Amino acid sequence: MVLLAGEPGVGKSTLLLDVSAKAASEEHRTLYVTGEESASQVRLRADRIGAIDDHLYLAAETDLSAVLGHLDAVKPSLLVLDSVQTVASPEIDGAPGGMAQVREVAGALIRASKERGMSTLLVGHVTKDGAIAGPRLLEHLVDVVLQFEGDRHARLRLVRGVKNRYGTTDEVGCFELHDEGITGLADPSGLFLTRRAEPVPGTCLTVTLEGRRPLVAEVQALTVDSQIPSPRRTTSGLETSRVSMMLAVLEQRGRITALGKRDIYSATVGGVKLSEPAADLAVALALASAASDTPLPKNLVAIGEVGLAGEVRRVTGVQRRLAEAHRLGFTHALVPTDPGRIPAGMKVIEVADMGDALRVLPRSRRREAPRAEEERR
Repeated sequence: MVLLAGEPGVGKSTLLLDVSAKAASEEHRTLYVTGEESASQVRLRADRIGAIDDHLYLAAETDLSAVLGHLDAVKPSLLVLDSVQTVASPEIDGAPGGMAQVREVAGALIRASKERGMSTLLVGHVTKDGAIAGPRLLEHLVDVVLQFEGDRHARLRLVRGVKNRYGTTDEVGCFELHDEGITGLADPSGLFLTRRAEPVPGTCLTVTLEGRRPLVAEVQALTVDSQIPSPRRTTSGLETSRVSMMLAVLEQRGRITALGKRDIYSATVGGVKLSEPAADLAVALALASAASDTPLPKNLVAIGEVGLAGEVRRVTGVQRRLAEAHRLGFTHALVPTDPGRIPAGMKVIEVADMGDALRVLPRSRRREAPRAEEERR
């Protein structure tokens, strides 16, 4: 029993319809039950993404007894139910999606799956806070819980394991959603980079870990003179609290005082979300580069957590991150001290604090921003 949860419009139905077609193409009889759309609507999507097969059966039902009847008629090896919150049992009081109904529907399908030796994929709704809707018991009943993530305005989609009784939850699946359906990405790092002939001020590259998979991502920052008493602080793809911490560290430990009176904009490329502390150093360098209007050296990546005292701390998986950066052609890296084994042909600069890290910026221009601020004062 697998539960797939995600926000509306992220592509859950498209993903599971494609999974159903691939299972059917291997002569596994598959039943796709939709409770949210009509059969004709699902058929139109199947035609568009090429998910048509003789072993793939489609039913539009919201009654649990009708779903169980289809199981008796089709005898599938795989059942896909989209979604568990839309199906109800007439023997239980309450509207579809209620705690009692979800518990009854999930329990009946689990019993049917065990009796038939059938795999079952359930789609689950999420609340506005991102939690799976319905009783917490639903997550305990199933064997695997997957979270389908992604910005609806970007192409990238991530399938992240939250629970897995039969394996690890460290693996992350990367997919690209497009007009013809959804395809897996063996090497998604290119989605998070902007290829340029020359470096641009306010940009810095880092390597983040999604599960066990290293991904090279780009952080961008822009600083402009503020026209209002309280300068703006806008972020996209980054945690606002961590960006604010980096601004404070740069001002206090890096002596870059030009940031306090300016509007600050920071973002990631390609819709990727950077939440791990290993991206701190890249965020700080991008902000410092934007403040001094000085580009960082070409083919440089920055990896490390930055503390409030200005120290650069070690993070997990540095060797894997460096190996991925080297594979993509990056030749220089800023890392915390004692990084371990370094890929051959890659120059690694060990930094202990922000003072060491800021030395990668050209000295002649690094102090222009604070000096200009002092002159204005």
